[in-house]
Amino acid sequence: MQIGVIGSGICDDELYNLAYRVGELIAERGHILINGGLGGVMEASARGAKSKGGTVIGILPRGMTECNHWIDIKIATFMGHARNIIIVHSSDALISIGGEYGTISEIAIALKEGKRVASLKPPIIMKGMKVFDTPEEAVEFVIQG
Repeated sequence: MQIGVIGSGICDDELYNLAYRVGELIAERGHILINGGLGGVMEASARGAKSKGGTVIGILPRGMTECNHWIDIKIATFMGHARNIIIVHSSDALISIGGEYGTISEIAIALKEGKRVASLKPPIIMKGMKVFDTPEEAVEFVIQG
């Protein structure tokens, strides 16, 4: 599977640690992690996946040089927030961690497209998304359905 991990580009330690663990779990189960390639939740999830030998694809808002160090495959879009649609359409399911307006847009698009969305500490709750307390529960949901 290709699992999208979405969330804020700047986050506190709690969200960073949740995202790191989500990345570890995705890699441990042999899946590919997709995210926006920047800092915060994106960096933490990528770093966690790489710590377990995983593969990370970054759908970048700008060029190839503007991403965190844990991205394996860089997709430069020069599309800014419009890249959110690419992240959603390239993911079989998504996990949101915290987030702001960009994350909310990704959640909404994913739900509209009928994709599974697991959330940890969501900024809002939308019909169709599932909220979980632990990274383990969230990853299990997106993998098993």
